[in-house]
Amino acid sequence: MEPMKSCGINPELLPGARNAVETCLAVQPGERVALITDAASREVAASLAQALALREAAWSGYLIEELAPRPLAGAPEAVLEALERADAGILCLQPLPGELGARMAIVSLVERRQIRYAHMVGVTPEIMRQGMRTDYALVDRLSDRLRERLRAARSLEVRSEAGTACTAAFDWSLYWVNTSGLISPRYWSNLPAGEVFTTPAQVNGTFVCDGTAGDYFCAKYGDLRETPLVLEIECGRLVAARCARADLEREFWAYCHTDENSNRVGELAFGTNLGLSEMIGVLLQDEKLPGVHVAFGDPYGSQTHADWASLTHVDVLTRRCDAWIDGEQIIAKGRYLLDRLGMAQA
Repeated sequence: MEPMKSCGINPELLPGARNAVETCLAVQPGERVALITDAASREVAASLAQALALREAAWSGYLIEELAPRPLAGAPEAVLEALERADAGILCLQPLPGELGARMAIVSLVERRQIRYAHMVGVTPEIMRQGMRTDYALVDRLSDRLRERLRAARSLEVRSEAGTACTAAFDWSLYWVNTSGLISPRYWSNLPAGEVFTTPAQVNGTFVCDGTAGDYFCAKYGDLRETPLVLEIECGRLVAARCARADLEREFWAYCHTDENSNRVGELAFGTNLGLSEMIGVLLQDEKLPGVHVAFGDPYGSQTHADWASLTHVDVLTRRCDAWIDGEQIIAKGRYLLDRLGMAQA
């Protein structure tokens, strides 16, 4: 893709790009890598292309706007064909309403082929300078310790000053997935990374989204600190939503009723990226901030082993939460109590 190759390289983005290519994806010289991007993400993609070139990978670039009209009705055939041949793949673009199905088709192919894959949907130059410069070995240690603790957990309580007050229970037959950024053929990962998640058996209470919301809501509505979404959950399903912005309230409620499982809590996750301290209004990075968040809709059953599905998936984040696992506090005001996980306190 000539436009990517000719785009100037911002040297401030290269360290994060090299971290993605060399550490997270562990690309080796000569490996075939498919780099898929859009016009809005060209600056970030150029840095990733440079990192791939420095690694001497056999990479190919694909600009979405050259392949299909947007919003995408489905994954472009050229993209799917490239991923069928690749050893690793990177999707680096900005999401538009209605494109979740196309992205899910890409992920489905990646999981079928079991190739290493970085999902960088919503990535920005700011993220490349922040979350992508993280020490992912440290993130992996925390994520692994937390996952081991959660695999035997019975309950979780989450509270925040904004009004979050909810509890969750877990099904031990469902997996806790560690997406720490050290990507393997078994588990693809968002980048920046730092997340441990499962599909909960039950969630009840109030969850206040005063941070970022997922899918296209992030780009459309931004940071919700001033106009939080107050979400009431009963038996794992969204039963009420309130917001000072009537348009956001209506649109979120409609989204969560797209199909029979769109209002179901499909994901409960811990952000584990210790290199982050503040939300920036971009879900891709904000959900990795230390804390707890949930998502309504598809449970990523191929990873968690949940036996249901949905056409939608939307994350909601709360700021500076406290969290207790089986009664023991693990997070206080958005900071891990690392000594309780057998790690030195930062």
